[in-house]
Amino acid sequence: MALHQPSLFIPHGGGPCFFMPPRPGHPPDLWDRMAAFLRGIAASLPERPRAVLVISGHWEEPAPAVNGAAHPGLLFDYYGFPAHTYQLTYPVPGDAVLAAEVRSMLETAGFVTGEDDQRGLDHGVFVPFKLVFPDADIPLVQLSLIKGLDPAAHIAMGRALAPLRDQGVLIVGSGMSYHNLRHIYGAEAEENAASAAFDEWLEAAVTGPDRDAALAQWAQAPGARQSHPREEHLIPLMVAAGAGGSDPGVRVYKDELLGKTYAGYRFG
Repeated sequence: MALHQPSLFIPHGGGPCFFMPPRPGHPPDLWDRMAAFLRGIAASLPERPRAVLVISGHWEEPAPAVNGAAHPGLLFDYYGFPAHTYQLTYPVPGDAVLAAEVRSMLETAGFVTGEDDQRGLDHGVFVPFKLVFPDADIPLVQLSLIKGLDPAAHIAMGRALAPLRDQGVLIVGSGMSYHNLRHIYGAEAEENAASAAFDEWLEAAVTGPDRDAALAQWAQAPGARQSHPREEHLIPLMVAAGAGGSDPGVRVYKDELLGKTYAGYRFG
């Protein structure tokens, strides 16, 4: 019998950041702590997962769609990086059975679903998972976000998928708890303060007793829109939180990069 897997919200960094030096003028260890967190995830699990279900901030569809390809390719959806970062590989197997289970569970919960087995795994998947499971030997299925990015809908989507955790499936939301590309590398005191305020609110929301209600109203939090002008990198957290069920949320990663604060969370 499979042990109860957690659901996670992880940061996936900036583009292929873990496989290239930081930009000139940035600290040489800029991404090292995030990379160390990702590398430590496997050892933190109760057992080796049967499979992984990943929700990335880089795939949106009108209805939730799955990629259950037997051998999913990679989608190099980043621009202007060194040539070698477009040669990265992650030959992970897919899982058509899990993809079908995901669709069935979502449809039972009232969602219309789709599939796209031709789309490659985007960098919100393969970049962090090259560190999480570097051997690429645990089957992986990617699930899209829903266009419109309604937080309550994504919490409900996660809730519908929660039983997979008792079947040995690790559910992972991959995004960033701060994602404002205009200011991410800046040093403006106001922007740094907004990031810190939102981070403080987010931790209280995720670890508090009314998690779902709080997260559904995230846009009203202090610093919310300065931290997320568009929320596609935050919404994977909603799926992970919904999949967390009644398990408490725990912060498992915190770091400050160039004045902005970042988080990772675990449920169960």
